[in-house]
Amino acid sequence: MTETAPKSTLPYPPVHYGKQFVVLSDWDGTITNCDSNDYMTDNLGYGKEKRRDGNLDILSGKTTFRDEFRRMLDSVSANGHTLDECKEVLKQNIKLDPGFRDFYRYCKSKDIPVVIVSSGMEPIIRSVLSALVTPEEAAEIDIISNDVDVHLDGTWSIKYRHPTSGYGHDKSQAILPYRALPEPPTLFFFGDGVSDMSAARHADVLFVKQKNDGENDLAAYCKREGIPHILFSDFGAALNTVKAIVEGSKTADAALAEGRAE
Repeated sequence: MTETAPKSTLPYPPVHYGKQFVVLSDWDGTITNCDSNDYMTDNLGYGKEKRRDGNLDILSGKTTFRDEFRRMLDSVSANGHTLDECKEVLKQNIKLDPGFRDFYRYCKSKDIPVVIVSSGMEPIIRSVLSALVTPEEAAEIDIISNDVDVHLDGTWSIKYRHPTSGYGHDKSQAILPYRALPEPPTLFFFGDGVSDMSAARHADVLFVKQKNDGENDLAAYCKREGIPHILFSDFGAALNTVKAIVEGSKTADAALAEGRAE
């Protein structure tokens, strides 16, 4: 747990009180088929090789996520790509995880809130999300993320929620208010990468997305740190495990012991 909570420059949505279960999920590369910020950096910024070197530096502790992520995004803006252009490029190229719609609709049927907790930027997330689900679903999903500053010259830069934190957005701060409730819910957290390291220790059931491109940074971190987690390939597989826990045929501990959602 963070000893002193970093001050947030951005408001939080209300905590969902009185729920038995709450889902909090990373957006980029978890709910989506690929990371939109990585996509921008690889195709519009300084490229994949430099980005991967930076991610490995974050994992090894050579730099902070906050500083490296800012360098990534600044490379996109420095190449002359406006925020509106980036939104359009991403809407054309970013797709939902194939099982997410059914997963979300199951959670809604069981009164389980689904909250996106992202190190990305809300205007971009909202733009892409609105193109992938119904307008009603897009409007009812809470997003806790960073924001964007657009400058007079048309360039843009990330506005961090927690600028004093090495994470830029310390995702644990979205989880800990639920931990403090008199009757805390069971917390499911879904993630895939280095931006999720701050949240990894605080969920009751941590799902880590396993990807075929070899960029399994959160899985590597959890293995190194001994953090119990469940590997999943898509939300269709994850739904089977969540259903089992919600409907009482499997305990959270048993699911974590299995270590994989099938």
